[in-house]
Amino acid sequence: MSKVSGMLMAVVLSIGFVTQPVHAKNDEPLSIKDRGAMEGTTQVAVAAFNVGFIFESTDQTKKTGGLMGAFGGVTKAKSTLVGVTPEMMQTVTDAAYTDFLAKLAAQGIAVVPAETLFANEDIQKAADGTGPLETKIQLEKKSSGVATFVKPSALPLQITLQGDLAEKTGGFASFGKGFAAGGRQAAISRYVHNSGIPLVSVVYLIDFSDQKRPGAFSFGGLKVNANLSVVPEYSKMTIVGGNKTDELVLEQQVSIDGEFIEQANATGGTEKTAQAAANIGGGLAAAAGVGLPMIGKTRKFEFAAKPGNYEQGAAKVATLANEIIVAGVATLR
Repeated sequence: MSKVSGMLMAVVLSIGFVTQPVHAKNDEPLSIKDRGAMEGTTQVAVAAFNVGFIFESTDQTKKTGGLMGAFGGVTKAKSTLVGVTPEMMQTVTDAAYTDFLAKLAAQGIAVVPAETLFANEDIQKAADGTGPLETKIQLEKKSSGVATFVKPSALPLQITLQGDLAEKTGGFASFGKGFAAGGRQAAISRYVHNSGIPLVSVVYLIDFSDQKRPGAFSFGGLKVNANLSVVPEYSKMTIVGGNKTDELVLEQQVSIDGEFIEQANATGGTEKTAQAAANIGGGLAAAAGVGLPMIGKTRKFEFAAKPGNYEQGAAKVATLANEIIVAGVATLR
């Protein structure tokens, strides 16, 4: 095991009782593309820190082969989260941002004050409004969702880098967005070139249903686990330096279980989060279209956030992600 891997694994083990790796590309909690953007750096400009909250997700699979292949059809699970207010999202984002800055300071990395940073003309040109930003996202090949991305209160404008959001767009709308994003990216490059200070962007995507994407469905049952998690591969930190860009991407899910959410399925009735991890099973035959050739079904699940508990849980899982990300930053200098 390399020195970098060892340091990161030590961090993961220290919080291992609440982290659950799922669908990692490899055994490392974090993938790092070190191109030298942080080399010799003692100060950074945190211009973007966006926490995305998934409120709706649709997962599907087409049954093929074996017994199920005789019937075919596409099975879908549509999950919706209700009860999360703008104030709750802001509380979570502000807590995660404050924790992130504290962890950078603990590594000896100074941060350009927000008021100084956003007084810069190029940084203002790089902004995409004041937020929050709601967008359709592509989670996996057979999964999509709707998420709201919130910036910290301390940052007056919302900035996203190209590639920060896994948006599901196409056609002329996609072309227009790409053109505008290119202009904002150019403004960021000018800021970095003129100031000599690397610019940092962090994006976390928080999921509520923890469906095991892709392939969440099987004949034995559809498992929907109402915990809170930071989604791997979509959650990352980007450091833009002079003609160099570093990327630190979470490769393993960071999740916690607790009384954060209540789940009610399509047939009604509410069960606590601790019970939501159980196999829903019984109704899957109907959901999969057994006995109805080539007919698929949609199973709907609704989750309700528990005020107070939800904010604490979401903030906690984001700070755990901070710990892994900042441990990776320490290896770049």
